[in-house]
Amino acid sequence: MFDLDRFKSDCRAAVTRKGAHQAIREIVARAVERPGDVLKAIGEPGRAQIQTLHRSGDLTILNMIWGPHMNITPHNHNMWAVVGIYTGRENNILWRRIPDDPSGRIEAAGAKSLGESDAVPFGRDIIHSVTNPIGRLTGAIHVYGGDFFGAPRSEWDPERLVEGPWNAERTLKAFEESNRLCAARPGDSR
Repeated sequence: MFDLDRFKSDCRAAVTRKGAHQAIREIVARAVERPGDVLKAIGEPGRAQIQTLHRSGDLTILNMIWGPHMNITPHNHNMWAVVGIYTGRENNILWRRIPDDPSGRIEAAGAKSLGESDAVPFGRDIIHSVTNPIGRLTGAIHVYGGDFFGAPRSEWDPERLVEGPWNAERTLKAFEESNRLCAARPGDSR
């Protein structure tokens, strides 16, 4: 049975040890191997949102709820991350910087599709964009090796792929816009 307090405690203990990234991946993998238990503990997703479960200087744990067909532009974290899906699907396009490009432009370098029970680590330097490709909410536990909201980072314009500073307010507005669109499309199920 998934116990949220125990999960947070295990992550807090693991982040202080050598090999924290891999240890956290194992903790997240154990949590999402029984997705129904996670749903019972934290509840069925009801709306697109970022729910902070733990935040400190060395660790952030988020319950990410992606809206139906929601997209988040390319961005980095400047810290490692582990993503575990407990319901739905999260598609990631992986990007790399174009060498010597003065505007910090990026190009696609790969993709990673995550489904229920998947737990995947992302390195400190990863640049990715996220899409929920399905017509219902997707729930994922995201664990970061630092303060997700406090770290300086970048995002890339989705049309020109030019680098700029990450804008937390714009990201949060994307979740609210997803909720507005979902309410206007009665055919999408939650």
